[in-house]
Amino acid sequence: MSITDSPKVLLINGPNLNMIGTREPHIYGSTTLIQLEEQLTEKAKQLEFALTCFQSNIEGEIITQIQQAKANNVDVIIINPGAYTHTSIGIRDAFLSVQIPFIEIHISNVYAREHFRHHSYLSDVASGILVGHGLFGYELALYRAQNIISSR
Repeated sequence: MSITDSPKVLLINGPNLNMIGTREPHIYGSTTLIQLEEQLTEKAKQLEFALTCFQSNIEGEIITQIQQAKANNVDVIIINPGAYTHTSIGIRDAFLSVQIPFIEIHISNVYAREHFRHHSYLSDVASGILVGHGLFGYELALYRAQNIISSR
């Protein structure tokens, strides 16, 4: 199977996730986003996925990526929406409009943090949720994406 024939997975990281590796290392660790994306790209190749990575601090850019995923024939989206988890009806509506299965991921256990982090506008429409597994949660999300694709 060539890479062009491979299933397409889009990884979206939301606001402040460009700061992992330096931001609150006791919560997020010391691996940078670039290092994480490189590791995940290698893992995706092993799983025969074409992985595209995107990060933005801007809600509208994230919504545009979700909408463009439909035209790009993306099979599954993995998203760590960061703080937009708790505030963005727009991101939720984008997922509802494209009908692409997605996996919501959070590095930390949001339920062990501030109360306002306990609500997600995405969880009830997600195909899966990974919370509190650290950066390993991203690899778990790739396996979940593989499961979604293979069950079609």
